[in-house]
Amino acid sequence: MDKHVIIIGSGLGGLTCAYILSRNGYRVTVLEQNAQFGGCLQNFTRRGAKFETGMHYIGSMGEGEVLHTLFRYLSLLPDVRVSPLDRSAYDIISIAGERFPFANGNEQFVETLARRFPAERRHLEEYVRAIDEIATGSPLHSLREQGDMTFLALSLTRQSVSEFIDSTITDGRLRQVLAGNLPLYAGVRGRSPLYIHAVVNHFYNAGAYRVIGGSDAISRSLVASIRRHGGEARTCSRVVRIACDSAGATGVTLATGETLPCDYIVSNAHPARTLEWLDTPLIRRSYRERVAGLRNSISNFTLYIQFKEGEEPYLNSNLYHYDVPDVWGAGDYDPGAWPGSFLYMHLCTSAGQQHADTAIVMAYMRFEEVSRWRGTRVGQRGDEYEAFKRERSERLLDALERQMPGTRARIARHYASTPLTYLDYTGTEEGSMYGILRDCTEPSQGVVSQRTRVPNLFQVGQNINSHGILGVIVGAIITSGEFLGVNEVIRQIKKNE
Repeated sequence: MDKHVIIIGSGLGGLTCAYILSRNGYRVTVLEQNAQFGGCLQNFTRRGAKFETGMHYIGSMGEGEVLHTLFRYLSLLPDVRVSPLDRSAYDIISIAGERFPFANGNEQFVETLARRFPAERRHLEEYVRAIDEIATGSPLHSLREQGDMTFLALSLTRQSVSEFIDSTITDGRLRQVLAGNLPLYAGVRGRSPLYIHAVVNHFYNAGAYRVIGGSDAISRSLVASIRRHGGEARTCSRVVRIACDSAGATGVTLATGETLPCDYIVSNAHPARTLEWLDTPLIRRSYRERVAGLRNSISNFTLYIQFKEGEEPYLNSNLYHYDVPDVWGAGDYDPGAWPGSFLYMHLCTSAGQQHADTAIVMAYMRFEEVSRWRGTRVGQRGDEYEAFKRERSERLLDALERQMPGTRARIARHYASTPLTYLDYTGTEEGSMYGILRDCTEPSQGVVSQRTRVPNLFQVGQNINSHGILGVIVGAIITSGEFLGVNEVIRQIKKNE
């Protein structure tokens, strides 16, 4: 086979798709606009300290579990080492001065929370049972072959997480606790679909892990495998145009003026970016208007902390803290009262470590807060922007210190990023954390197909299927299925178990 496929963008979806296709005989070229592969898998280093930018922890990596199976197929297991989080409290939800741990395993999850909410034990059992049924009901998420190519029951896109929790749980405080990890999908009350919450929680409940040394090990491994399969992967190769004739796409043009012909194109970019590169009557105006009108998930402000050597005890849990009474309202904050919530986690630099070298603190931030600097370049945004970052950094550090007393004294230095940073390095619309916002009140509006009106142009990434490491890999299976057949990819994955 000598069919040439160009993959635009080297996020996890693009690299996974490139791996699958190159493994199956396609000639693949990956084009990345930045100097580093990986999208949200990118890491960066400052003064010897290495920081994650997106993929902070993963789940279901036990032998035989879904991500472990996928990693085996993608030849990642030799290169990617993981460290398990505390099984009795992998996540800690902090609300109004109280902390509630999430424990791994259904029985322990229920038992741990039932100690605090004994009258809700039966409801908690109903909750975890429903989560399991929904998550395992998707053929692709459970890696089952399928006949009708229905990737998700439509009914699951029409019920909201908040509606499900409120109808299952009686205690108002427990309702807040169960929704407390909603930054994992930028949840919105009455809008975020139940299936996203179910898949995410099922994924981490099986087991939660940090990638030792940084998740860029995943992108490095995938790029190496693509090259071993005869593929090409290039950085600093920004696409500015997708050329088309009356029948389909014919190739791409780079910012340098170089043109690359091909037989197929797979875009790992946000759909809005893909449309910017296309000038063809094959794409209808109505579709362009629909994509332009799609609502995107909120962005974030992140502090990257380097600790003084040997001073900060390693926290083997993730802390989701809320000062606001309603966790669902965290994204609808008053800028004067920011931050109303944050996610705090240490990064894993070695197996069995006793002290933390680095940490991140993330808080929701709407793009409108930094929109006046849009169009400026990294490092050249001006004094007003730098003052904004310093002021917000101090606010976030104050909020962290209130919850983790003594932390500030152990910090050697810190750095900050805003939604503009996220926009620059991932290309997602308005720096959104998870791309297009899924909305159960308008389920068809939040569904982006892997297919386009250009017959040989496909899409992949967090806007296809779902976000997160599992959602993106499953989306890449769907896109690769356009070339190989989804069931053929699943058979290959199962054969590698």
